[in-house]
Amino acid sequence: MPHHDLDLFDLTITQALEGLTARRFSAREYAEALIARSEEQKSLNALVSHDWDKLLEAAGKVDASGKAGQKLGGIPLCIKDNINTGILPAGAATGALASHVAKAPAPVAKALFDAGALLGANGNMHELAFGISSNNGVTGAVHNPWNPAMIPGGSSGGVAAAVAARMMPGGVGTDTGASVRLPASLCGLVGFRPTVGRYPGEGIVPISHTRDTAGPLTRSVADAQLLDRVMAGGVPATAPATLKGLRLGVPRTYFYETLDPAVAANAEAALDALRKAGVVLIEADIPDIGALDAAVSFPVVLYEFMQDLPAYLRDQGLDLTMQDILDGIGSPDVKGLVASQLGADAMPEAVYRKAIDEDRPKLLAAYADYFRSHDVEAVIFPTAALPARPIGDDETVELNGERVPTFPTFIRNTDPGSNAAIPGISLPSGLSPGGLPLGMELDGPALSDDRLLAIAAAIETVFAFDAKPPVR
Repeated sequence: MPHHDLDLFDLTITQALEGLTARRFSAREYAEALIARSEEQKSLNALVSHDWDKLLEAAGKVDASGKAGQKLGGIPLCIKDNINTGILPAGAATGALASHVAKAPAPVAKALFDAGALLGANGNMHELAFGISSNNGVTGAVHNPWNPAMIPGGSSGGVAAAVAARMMPGGVGTDTGASVRLPASLCGLVGFRPTVGRYPGEGIVPISHTRDTAGPLTRSVADAQLLDRVMAGGVPATAPATLKGLRLGVPRTYFYETLDPAVAANAEAALDALRKAGVVLIEADIPDIGALDAAVSFPVVLYEFMQDLPAYLRDQGLDLTMQDILDGIGSPDVKGLVASQLGADAMPEAVYRKAIDEDRPKLLAAYADYFRSHDVEAVIFPTAALPARPIGDDETVELNGERVPTFPTFIRNTDPGSNAAIPGISLPSGLSPGGLPLGMELDGPALSDDRLLAIAAAIETVFAFDAKPPVR
């Protein structure tokens, strides 16, 4: 599609870079278009902070340098509010950290800025990244651009809503158990969670060093690859994948159970389309995946949070206790969780050690054995068992006529890969009859990030998702 048919805010990162390189518009004009769009879409509450004057000034400098369009030159990004930029506060959308501006950007943010990207705005999020609704008691709920009554997913819900609503062309979230891939699925985006350790984790408000990672949220796989290459320290581009003969595992048990009818129908249509494109689908389950995941998930997160957050506060020179953090929390779900870890219900070290030393190695082995024994390059499954649900359904949501617990239901499919620290990517694969986006996830073996992104780029052409949120 020629660029003059597109509004500037509609451009993907790749398209915007082409336009900047060809001098069809300036970095300043591009920033102005995104700012205007962000102001129009303000009611989504996707952004928690921004400095438009500073953004315009930075864009002007890129123009003056002649580097617009080079690397990421002149591309404003939405950065999740738990990633230090050294420019805007990184408050993790919680009271006690709200005004904290770090002395230096997190390495992932610095890599992007060094490549010429600009800080567009900070994305709103589920408080302290501890949840999937982005219904925040301090900063307010983020609204899904496809239907503002619905959640955008979380915890990177603000970044996802901003990118889906064309307020910013892309962004960076964080993912501990679902927090990049779930908002991608619920907002019709690409969300990539790399192998843990591919990107440096410093300078990010932590939950769990075993599980946390930053990850790109974009409108195309090409854009995710661009941001990934920069954050991973300039890894070379990978050859595109061929779908003919590509072997993917379909683990029906656990991942395809108890799905919303729209999700189930979309998943079957996606698998059919891949079969027609020459993909070899291997129907095989990962033994005991639910039990293996459950043995690791909460013990690791809750124990490490109580070690990692105080360490972060000290590193940042913040004179704050965990009680101060608790006092500043405004979301009841997060407050209850953190309070439980400050009292008699705190995760015991012995339970944590068993999870790390015994249970997690079993989980890692289960995945490694699966990929090897079935000779598959990735597994494919619905990212979430259900589409977006109404804001305020924080405790329970409806699934197949029953009320089920919100948090575990939404993270069921994304959580095991997180605990195994393997790479995963959610791709938009269709819309529900109610007009809400649905996603399919691919998880690959540890360190297969480049290959997984190449596979995703090929599969993206099959899914051919080109729907846009209704204009408001």
